[in-house]
Amino acid sequence: MKNLRSEQKLDPRRLIYWLLAGGLCITLLAGCGDKAMQTEPANDAVAASKPEKQGEKDAEMLLVLSAEEVERAAIKVEKLELQAQAVQVVVTATIQANQDRLAHVAPRMAGRIIKVSANLGDKVKLGQALAVLDSIELGDARSSYLQAVSESEVAQAGFERAQRLNADNIIPEKDFLRTRAEYEKARAALRAAGDKLRMMGVVPEKLQGSAFPLTAPIAGIIIEKKAVLGELAQPDSSLFTVADLSKLWIESDLFDKDIGKIKLGAKADVTVSAYPGVVFKGQLTYISSMMNKETRTIKARVEVPNLDGRLKPEMFASVAINTEGAGAKVFIVPVDAVLLLQGIPTVFVAEKGGFEPRAVEVGERAQDYIVLKSGVATGDSVVVSGAYALKARLLKSQISAE
Repeated sequence: MKNLRSEQKLDPRRLIYWLLAGGLCITLLAGCGDKAMQTEPANDAVAASKPEKQGEKDAEMLLVLSAEEVERAAIKVEKLELQAQAVQVVVTATIQANQDRLAHVAPRMAGRIIKVSANLGDKVKLGQALAVLDSIELGDARSSYLQAVSESEVAQAGFERAQRLNADNIIPEKDFLRTRAEYEKARAALRAAGDKLRMMGVVPEKLQGSAFPLTAPIAGIIIEKKAVLGELAQPDSSLFTVADLSKLWIESDLFDKDIGKIKLGAKADVTVSAYPGVVFKGQLTYISSMMNKETRTIKARVEVPNLDGRLKPEMFASVAINTEGAGAKVFIVPVDAVLLLQGIPTVFVAEKGGFEPRAVEVGERAQDYIVLKSGVATGDSVVVSGAYALKARLLKSQISAE
């Protein structure tokens, strides 16, 4: 019995080991149980609160306007559709007057300026008098013409008398022939004197004295004036320059790599810094046959209507010429449809009975449109006009909420 009891007696070191191991297991189990109990309610709270906060945020960003407010803000909406993006060649250019509708006005003979009736910027009509000149040469030509008229009248009277006498066989045939020759000679001299006056730019029958008007050969605007009262004008010196500015030339230089992409008749968009956001539509009408060996460029010309006169010669311009091919289909909106909200490109989309700002990724930007790469989908109703009014209203509502 003594031996048995001694064998059943536990070792103190082993007892301490088992006690420590048991305590550690209990601690670990308790910790896992607490973590499991804490994690599950936390996830439930996030899942319950997240949709609520997102819904509140969307509700705050959504702008609801009445029909009167939409009309007052000039808001226009268009549904997005994929469009073939036009590939363009963009070059810098200079606006020039149409050389086919430009006239340098100079007298056909030397003369002193005795009257100036047109000034810079004046609109003139075809045949309108710009100045009046007095010419000694014209005076001499007029005197010769009047003398020729008188001699022609005398010769005509003699010829008519000779015709009557010859009919009655009163005068010899040779006298009649001599009289007729003199009459023909006088008529030729009169025609020559009249032609000389017409070459000087005057009508013989309307000429009075030695003064003559200098008239506009085309209708247009006077863009240059050198006529000074009292000065002597010469045929080789222009006194006025008249230009028809209703259609202008846009002169540009094309690089050789772009020549194969375009052709005559291609549409072109012209913009100038004086009118931001305004695009003037034109057409490519000329491509030079010679290359500039120094710049390695070729002259090209775009014609643009200018009926309102906003474009001025010598302005710098940017020209985007459409090429023959078309690019991939993309979403295209006007430039004014994309705004920056907190530095992020944003468009307004009409949905849920209001207008919601939506962040987008923009791509290529052309003269009057911009490409949207992401953030929108086919069929979305995007605000293309009046977006600035929506942005101002959104910022105002955010400030009021703060």
